[in-house]
Amino acid sequence: MYMTKLRAFSSIGLGFCSALLVVDTASAQMTLPSTKPPDGAALFRTQCATCHTTNTTDPPRQGPTLARIVGRKAGKIEGFKYTPGLARADFTWDEAKLDAWLTNPQAMISDANMAYRQAKPETRSAIIAYLKGLN
Repeated sequence: MYMTKLRAFSSIGLGFCSALLVVDTASAQMTLPSTKPPDGAALFRTQCATCHTTNTTDPPRQGPTLARIVGRKAGKIEGFKYTPGLARADFTWDEAKLDAWLTNPQAMISDANMAYRQAKPETRSAIIAYLKGLN
């Protein structure tokens, strides 16, 4: 009987200590370093530069050059073979169009060949700001 009571108190004591440990850990706060906003140039290099260049003297890659894209008519670069849908496109690239395009190219032009999609608004915004800065 004495051993049973001792085990019960030990269990209660251990449970209480565990609860204190959990509560103490939960109330601890750690200051995290602030995150830097995404760097558009670095994002472009890692996510876009395989298929696109930003230099007008470079030959086209799988996609056309994106130099001076903001304000340019879609599907109209001389020397690049666009899909029929993009060749017929009747809009000018602006921030909103680029954002929609980077989100889902096929939603804008059903026969678009671009496989890239970017779900994060902050990443799209940084890439677009970088491209806009090249104008």
